[in-house]
Amino acid sequence: MAYRILEPLFPLGRTVATPAAIALGIDLASYLRRHHCGVWGDLDECDKQANDEALTNADRILSCYRVPGGHRIYIITEADRSSTCILLPEEY
Repeated sequence: MAYRILEPLFPLGRTVATPAAIALGIDLASYLRRHHCGVWGDLDECDKQANDEALTNADRILSCYRVPGGHRIYIITEADRSSTCILLPEEY
């Protein structure tokens, strides 16, 4: 089995999480690492392509992950890479 080493692809800036995301009681850092390394999660191919393009044209980057308990989280890095926020979809 081959393993891929995940390398960060862009600056995260100031990283925050909403109280609702924290209240899920899960390891948010593992999802943040995936986002940071370009593993966009549960997005359609069009949205994944938009993220790949955002790496070079400085647009916002959005990842979505299914997490334990039947929840989903969004991770959004702003276009200027000044900040990244982990939140629930209903908080968007």
